Amino acid sequence: MLLARFSLPLLLSAAACGAPTAQLGPPPKVTPRTLPHAAARQPPWLADETDAAEPTARQPQAVLVRGARLLLGDGRVIERGFLLFADGKIKSLGSGDGSAPASARVLDARGKVVTPGLIDTHSHIGVYPVPQALAHQDGNEATSPVTAGVRALDAFWAQDPAIERAVAGGVTTLQVLPGSANLVGGRAVTIKLRRATTGNDMRFAGAPAGLKMACGENPKRVYGERKQTPSTRMGNLAAQREAFLAAAKLREAWRTWRDNDTRRSDEFGKKRAEYAAKRQERSARRSWCRTQTEAKKRRQCEAWERDWAKDELEEPQIPPEVLPPDRDLGAETIAAVLDGKILLHIHCYRADDMTRMLALTDEMGVKVRSFHHALEAYKIRGELARRNIAVSTWADWWGFKLEAYDGIPENIALVASAGGRPVVHSDSAEGIQRLNQEAAKALYSGIHSGIAIDPSRAITWVTQNPAWALGIEDRVGTLAAGKDADVVIWSGDPLSVYARAELVFIDGVLRFDSKSPGPHSSDYEAAP
Repeated sequence: MLLARFSLPLLLSAAACGAPTAQLGPPPKVTPRTLPHAAARQPPWLADETDAAEPTARQPQAVLVRGARLLLGDGRVIERGFLLFADGKIKSLGSGDGSAPASARVLDARGKVVTPGLIDTHSHIGVYPVPQALAHQDGNEATSPVTAGVRALDAFWAQDPAIERAVAGGVTTLQVLPGSANLVGGRAVTIKLRRATTGNDMRFAGAPAGLKMACGENPKRVYGERKQTPSTRMGNLAAQREAFLAAAKLREAWRTWRDNDTRRSDEFGKKRAEYAAKRQERSARRSWCRTQTEAKKRRQCEAWERDWAKDELEEPQIPPEVLPPDRDLGAETIAAVLDGKILLHIHCYRADDMTRMLALTDEMGVKVRSFHHALEAYKIRGELARRNIAVSTWADWWGFKLEAYDGIPENIALVASAGGRPVVHSDSAEGIQRLNQEAAKALYSGIHSGIAIDPSRAITWVTQNPAWALGIEDRVGTLAAGKDADVVIWSGDPLSVYARAELVFIDGVLRFDSKSPGPHSSDYEAAP
């Protein structure tokens, strides 16, 4: 009895030297814990690119344009209207003179024409800067047929003199793409031609990235001449299909990892709860034992302690971190296309190449946003219109290689008449200076061939339609209250060969004045 009376304290004393489960004391605090849940850990291609800058230059005062003919960019016209913009946004527009704050700058634009800033969906400005020199020709990573991981922004040179000339032509936004040497060339970036010293400061905030792909002669020539794959159109499609399948595999790996991580978290939480319950139960019994003097109950307490010493509780530990799938920049870019995060732009000339790309994208479950160059779009214009795919092309540039031989100057007008989304693009640091005249040429070719098309619609080919192709139609491409104040005041009808951009505003900031061009942002053409 004496032994029994003192056995519990002795046991507890011994336990204090190495058996923590035998210590008496207040009930331990067990904080419920779970694994970091994977639901909040997005695959890298779904992370927002938040480093795009909003404009830093501020509009000094409100601007009211009066008396101009307004081409709204969507085909509608206001013959004698006003346009008021302030704080980088269009505030109001309509017929008549309008009204503005007393501090507003008022521009008399009688005899002038106002349009939204022109938009080029296909440019290599900044990655193929002028003057041309091998040292800064950074538009084609022609070292592998699939280079989806490269980004045009990483090579963009914000001091390219071609930028200034594009602005002087009324262009305010453009998409800079990698070149067409590769089947999957890399990410394109949408740029606003505001003054800035870095490409990142010129990025169009919120604009989705694009993925440049190419079909036809370019990739098979570049790699076929090296005795590499692809050397045929079959090889083109096979490599592109493999690239999409690799991206789909990465997506599946991420899905599996996330699902398993959820299961691991649930299992850990259950073990943790069981551990907490047992500790609380033992603490409660120990507290009860301290108050017991009856021999039978003391023996019961001693038995519990012996059992607990045999079954020492082990606190569940968070399992070793299970790493997500390895990074693969190329597959991630294509995975973003599969998830609709990046818009797909494909360089294709021939109708059969475009139809093969449509079959591939159907197979992979993605949509083409725009075919570029697309000289034979007229042959499949109904299909392209039905699928709501933009056709970015030239007015009359053709015949410079065999796959470009079947181009016709009525291409754009035929696509428009079929209900499609024609876009006049440049693919040229020179052509971009006269996008308005390229649209005029395409309009003339259509009308001359008897295609019924309203001339006021031609402006949509360089404003509203390219804005849609780039996924920025909510911000630019048309003149409407609330949209960015990217505005061009022309000396006359922009579809006239005599018209010149006189004033160009970007985000409401005067970017170009034909009477006072000001210093260029290029090092090569800096003002004295």
